[in-house]
Amino acid sequence: MNPIEELRRRGQSLWLDYISRGMIRNGELNRLIEQCGITGLTSNPTLFERAIDETHDYDSAVESLAAAHHDARSVYESLSIEDVRSACDLLKPVYEATGGADGYASIEVSPFLAHDSKGSVAEASRLWREIGRPNAMIKIPATEEGIPAIAEALAGGININVTLIFSMRRYEAVVDAFLRGIERAANPVQLASVASVFVSRIDTAVDRELDNIGTADALALRGRAAIANARLIYRRFREIFSSARFAALHARGVRPQRVLWGSTGTKNPAYPDLMYVEELVAPETINTVPPATLHALQDHGRIRGATASEGWAEAESALQRIRGVGVDFGALLDRLESEGVAAFGWSLDKLLKRLDHKRSVGAH
Repeated sequence: MNPIEELRRRGQSLWLDYISRGMIRNGELNRLIEQCGITGLTSNPTLFERAIDETHDYDSAVESLAAAHHDARSVYESLSIEDVRSACDLLKPVYEATGGADGYASIEVSPFLAHDSKGSVAEASRLWREIGRPNAMIKIPATEEGIPAIAEALAGGININVTLIFSMRRYEAVVDAFLRGIERAANPVQLASVASVFVSRIDTAVDRELDNIGTADALALRGRAAIANARLIYRRFREIFSSARFAALHARGVRPQRVLWGSTGTKNPAYPDLMYVEELVAPETINTVPPATLHALQDHGRIRGATASEGWAEAESALQRIRGVGVDFGALLDRLESEGVAAFGWSLDKLLKRLDHKRSVGAH
């Protein structure tokens, strides 16, 4: 069976972790939606930075905005809002066919607001209004200050994609924020939210520490942490969304906050290129894949079952052993969150400088 069809049969959606104006305008995104089973899209400052820096797709738009005396920040927002709005329009048939269960495109609040709750809510509200599409999602990172912003934005009727989740502790705080927000929303049945749990970055960081420890026991645990952590978070998802607290909301037609696996491109060439796809299949989840991983899935993907719904005892054992050889797993996940926020901030800063350069060149 077609691996993407098999994922759908198992209850998992496949979203694209990439955006560019070129793929929107040349029909490639529409082809991926209509022919390849893509049912959503995520973006972030790093992806926009790459698309704007590596192509000429945005040059004329930047020149026009610069001529109208827009600064770099407003140029970036105008470009990203237009792209996400266009992606929402292309995904609208999916959104309508699934009754709002799928078909979303995400845009992220500024990473410079990651530690500003009120600022995050204000920007999420503004982006939501400016995009003006019911199948948009606004991304807010799962920082300590992001948690109350998530609840407030949902209560205000905004679809939220919670990003940069690494730890079980943060995941539980995110779900609590979702429930608090959705309980206060005027029309919760119309709302959608996903919890984006990052995967491959965990193995990269844990493997580095295991290599430094260097014992046979430590080296035998390489490549085990990320999938174990994700599977245990999925188990917690199942527990929470089958609880009495959610039952009343579910009876009203409120959807669960689905788990979205992010950072699923394999970074270590020694590992199978689809390990973070084939090992994390489960109902009511999303896997958001970069283009290279999507092509690999189409070419040689093998979906053997609901793999994230199994192996929970082994996952617990793997994380216990990782801690046992000397890895401070909790501290490492906290560090990854901080590094993720910083990386998005660095990308946006680089992009704004690049746009300033393009504006100055265009002005002359």
